[in-house]
Amino acid sequence: MTTASTLFTERLILRRPAAGDWPAFRDFMMSDRSAAFGSHSDLGKSWRAFAAELGHWDIFGYGMWAVTRRGDDTALGLVGPWTPPDWPETEIGWMILAEGVEGTGIATEAAQAALTHAFDVLGWDTAVSYIGPGNTRSIRLAVKLGAVLDDTAKAPSADSLVYRHPHPGGAA
Repeated sequence: MTTASTLFTERLILRRPAAGDWPAFRDFMMSDRSAAFGSHSDLGKSWRAFAAELGHWDIFGYGMWAVTRRGDDTALGLVGPWTPPDWPETEIGWMILAEGVEGTGIATEAAQAALTHAFDVLGWDTAVSYIGPGNTRSIRLAVKLGAVLDDTAKAPSADSLVYRHPHPGGAA
């Protein structure tokens, strides 16, 4: 299923990631800010993780968008649908690549657009976000988006919490 490769919000453009976004992704993954991600400080794993972001689009026709400010094509983060074949459920994921972006509302704005797209365009019945227990910023974002901890849901790894997002139509 191919869906919109670009979304627009009040301040942002969410576009399909491109090879030119690799330096921002690499720099994030090599920093301490990426400690919650499995590729942290491993250049080879980081490269493979970025290649998977690009490949997800080629295989499924959708994926996480590179988040940019209108008028500036610099990738600030990756946000959006993530459904590898070994994932228990459909996920809306996020990672803010650029330093100094936390606390600006950009992740909230992008994640809300991604959730709306997942439910309205992709036709998802449910969406979760898998978050490491120590990743307090991601937990706060999930809660701000209305997600609740789902202790009964299966996670892709034993060290992930599952936050379930509300379906806009009331179904879960």
